[in-house]
Amino acid sequence: MAKILLVNPNKWGRGITHIWIASHSGLLKRKHKVKLFDATFFKNWTVDEVSFATGTSMFKPSNYKNYVKFKDADVKNTFQKAIDEFEPDVIFWSAISSHIHSEGEYVNIQNGYDLLRNINTRNALKITGGLQATSSPEMVFKNLPKIDYLIMGESEKVLSEVADKIDLKEEIKNVNGIAYVKNKKIIKNSKQIIISNLDEISPYDYDIFEDQIFFRPYNGEVVRAVDYEMSRGCIYSCSYCVETVIQDYYGFKEYSDKTGAIKNFKNYLRNKSAKIIFEEVEYLVKKKKINFIRCQDTNFLTNDRSILYDLSQKIKKSKLDFKMYIETRPEGINEISIKLLKDLKVDGVGMGVELAAEEFREENLHRFASQKKTIDAFKMLKDNGIKRTSYNVIGFPEQNEESILQTIEFNKLINPDNITVAYYSPYAGTGQQVKGLKNQTFEDYEFDADAALRSKSKSKVLSISKLDYYKKNFVNLARS
Repeated sequence: MAKILLVNPNKWGRGITHIWIASHSGLLKRKHKVKLFDATFFKNWTVDEVSFATGTSMFKPSNYKNYVKFKDADVKNTFQKAIDEFEPDVIFWSAISSHIHSEGEYVNIQNGYDLLRNINTRNALKITGGLQATSSPEMVFKNLPKIDYLIMGESEKVLSEVADKIDLKEEIKNVNGIAYVKNKKIIKNSKQIIISNLDEISPYDYDIFEDQIFFRPYNGEVVRAVDYEMSRGCIYSCSYCVETVIQDYYGFKEYSDKTGAIKNFKNYLRNKSAKIIFEEVEYLVKKKKINFIRCQDTNFLTNDRSILYDLSQKIKKSKLDFKMYIETRPEGINEISIKLLKDLKVDGVGMGVELAAEEFREENLHRFASQKKTIDAFKMLKDNGIKRTSYNVIGFPEQNEESILQTIEFNKLINPDNITVAYYSPYAGTGQQVKGLKNQTFEDYEFDADAALRSKSKSKVLSISKLDYYKKNFVNLARS
C-alpha cells in the first residue's frame, strides 16, 4: 500500500474540519495508509482569528480558548519529524470540495507550500490541488515551482488512482486530471470525469482529526462541530465566486442573463443519498459527540428536495440531538422550505447580502437577488425562530465608500442575528478577478490573500486603511 500524508496548513488558529481532508482520507484508507499533519494549533504558525473576529463583533464572546491547547513546539520541526517517521510516498495539501467560500480554502495552496519550505520531503511526491490549480496550473507552477503535480478539478478519485499506481510501481503521468512540468513545458492531461455519485466516495473520515479540532465558537457558546457536505455544485454563476472556476473546468459555461443560473445545472449539482447522509450524521453525533453540523453546501435549498424530505424523516425518528447551520439564498426561503429546515434541526441560516446596491450586484457581480426578497427572507426566518447571519463583502473592484455605507444601512434594516464582513479576494479565473487585474486594483497573483484577515487591494477609490476601518467597525456601525 502507498503512504499518503495529508497536510492541513490552516493559519486561522481555529478548529476547521476541512471537508477535503475527510473525503480524501475516507477513500484512500480503503487501500492505503493515510496520516494527517495539522498545523492549526501551533503558536508559531497560526494567527488568532477568533480574537480578531470577536474584536470586530462578528463573533460573540465565548470561552473557546479554554477548550483548545496551542502547541509551543516549532511547526516545521514537528512537520519534519512527522515526515521522517511516516516516510510518505505522497504529501498532499489543498483540494476542492463544497467547502470553498470561507475558512481560508483559497490560500491553503500557498500556505501549504510555505510550510514545505526547507523541509526534507524524503523523495515524497509533492502533489496539491484546489481552486488555483483548477483555474490556472500555469499560474501555480510559475509562483510555486517546487510542486511535482497538480490535480485540477475534484481530486478524490484522481489521488486514489495515483496512490494505486505508486503501489503497483506504475507510471502516473498518464492519470487524467493532473498537470506537471516536463522540459519546462506545462503538460495538462485530459479532464477527469466529474464525480456524479457522491455516495461512491462516502463515508468521509472524521476520525483522522485530533479531538480539539471539533470545538468551535457559535453564538457565544462552544459547540462540538464538523464541516459537512450533502452536495456539490451551485446552480448560479456569480462573477466573483470561485464556484465559476469549477463550472468552467467541467464545461458548464452557459448561463441565463436574467437569473444567473447555469444551463444544464442538474448535471452539475450532485447530492449524497439520504441514507448515506443520515449514516454519517448518526456516526458523528453518537461516536464523535458532535452537536453542531455546519453544512458547507453552496446553496442548501437547491439540494434535491426528495432527499432532504427523506433525511428529515430519518432525523425525526432517530431523536438525534444536534443543531445544523446551512447557507442558502433568499429566493429559496418560503413557508414550505422553513418547515423543512426546522425538521432538519436547522438552528441558523447564512445568506449573502454581499452589498446592498441591486444595480451593482446584478451588473458587476452577476448576482440576482433583490433587496425585497432578502428583506422578506430575513423576516420570515426571524418569525420562525431561526437565527440569521448576513454575509457582506467590501473592496470589490469599482466599489466605493458610499456602497459600503449603503450596505451597513441595509444590515440595519434586515437586523440579522449575526453579521460578517469579508474582504473581497481576487479568485483567479473569476470575472471579478479579471476586471480587478484590468483596472489595476489587483496583481495577476496575490500572495497571502485571505478574505477574513487582509485585503490586497490597490484601489484608488478605497484605500487599504479605509477597508481595514470598515472591516473592524462594520458590525458596530450596523448595530448603532
